[in-house]
Amino acid sequence: MSELMFVRPVSVRSLPEGTQPVVSLKGVTKRFGKVLANESITMDVYPGRIKALLGENGAGKSTMMSMLAGRYCPDEGHIEVDGKPVRFTSSKDAIAAGIGMVYQHFMLVDCMTVAENVLLGQEGTFFINPREMKKRVGELAEAYGLDIDPAARISDLSMGERQLVEILKLLYRESRILIFDEPTAVLTPEETNKLFEALWRMTEQGKSIIFISHKLEEVIALADEIAILRRGRLEGELDPSAITSKSELASRMVGKEVILEVNRKTVEISEPVLEIRHLTGLGLTDINFRVRKGEIVAVVGVAGNGQKALVEAVTGLCKPPANTVFIMQQPWRKFFAESTWNRSMCYIPEDRLGLATLRNQNMVDNLLLTTRKGFSNGPWLNKKRAEKDTLKLIKKFDIRPGKIHALAWQLSGGNLQKAVLARELYREPRFIVAEQPTQGLDVSATEEVWNRLLDARDISGILLVTGDLNEALQLADYIAVMYRGRILGMLPTSEEATSGKIGPLMAGVTD
Repeated sequence: MSELMFVRPVSVRSLPEGTQPVVSLKGVTKRFGKVLANESITMDVYPGRIKALLGENGAGKSTMMSMLAGRYCPDEGHIEVDGKPVRFTSSKDAIAAGIGMVYQHFMLVDCMTVAENVLLGQEGTFFINPREMKKRVGELAEAYGLDIDPAARISDLSMGERQLVEILKLLYRESRILIFDEPTAVLTPEETNKLFEALWRMTEQGKSIIFISHKLEEVIALADEIAILRRGRLEGELDPSAITSKSELASRMVGKEVILEVNRKTVEISEPVLEIRHLTGLGLTDINFRVRKGEIVAVVGVAGNGQKALVEAVTGLCKPPANTVFIMQQPWRKFFAESTWNRSMCYIPEDRLGLATLRNQNMVDNLLLTTRKGFSNGPWLNKKRAEKDTLKLIKKFDIRPGKIHALAWQLSGGNLQKAVLARELYREPRFIVAEQPTQGLDVSATEEVWNRLLDARDISGILLVTGDLNEALQLADYIAVMYRGRILGMLPTSEEATSGKIGPLMAGVTD
């Protein structure tokens, strides 16, 4: 795997004396009914600085940034820009004040060019011709050292390049404060390096960056300041140069020691639970591999290289060609015609709020989505027993807030993911498809998910689709690297050379 080489061009991290904050939160509190999301938050953001925001899932990071980006209004306290109190009633107000947010899921029009996306919706751009658009965006990209072709179509760009387009959209609006939510989640190591270089260039030109991430090594290397949220309160701010290890930072974040390791006990490898034989179609070409009980096979690659099609073909979301996919030693069609609710296959989707859950239903109803046959007696549904089992799962997986009547959309991304994982493991599956199972989870929750997946090997085989190369190396027995619908390599993690081969294969380099 290609290593992240964080080399900041400016070595001095100290803040010049007398520098005034460009934006401040002053005693900001936000409630949702009885849930206190943020309590008396006071924090300053300075020009030319990168402030990392850390916290467990459900700590209040997203709520806090949503207030800063104009999506929510504080119930108490206020926000100041350049020392003057402001009240944002919409994202448009925040953008007008120079605050913009780059979301984890990009909001781009695939059939349009880079320049067209950057200028889309901007005032005074209706009559600008394509040549002028390209010129404006090209000059802006050059000014910030962003290597992107303004004439390229979004559909032809890598995930890293698409992120640069989102950044250009904010820079074109003259945003002075840029908020990044898990920006490296879908990037290769090389793209992450390029993103960090771009962020450093922005700070050199006076921009302020707020960086939300659960990847602690990135935070330590990138940030000038680290702010830690815990259960809605700002616990304190740290100087990254004073942090001696990821373990120390993790402990400060969650309030207890975090080992940041997994115990990979040896389990017996037995019969195949998935076999794919010469699968061609659906954007895939001659896919061949198998997953056995007791084994984890990870699929990695830059997003958009066939992972989604592979998952859909295996999980029943689309129909693969006949005699190409076999699950638990049965042909695909026979398996899905005869499968049961438990001790069969389970799927943990990447899309937590759209595919995995019903956003406006509570925890009990979301548990019943895939387990209702286990609570049924003929036409009768035992809702009381479902409520009791939901409470047990909430406690076992530490899902917050710990209320069975909380709706799916009210949970943070990490807690929603834990709820989905809890539901699917409740089914005692023999074959698990886990798609980005720890994306957006804090370090403590990630460690818990890793250990639960490893424990599941006693009865299951696992197909793990992940964008986190460290996760693949920690958990998997084999790593399948995908590029443009093909598997370019099936690498055993037991070999030391494997980590160095992944990055080039993800870029299509086979020599």
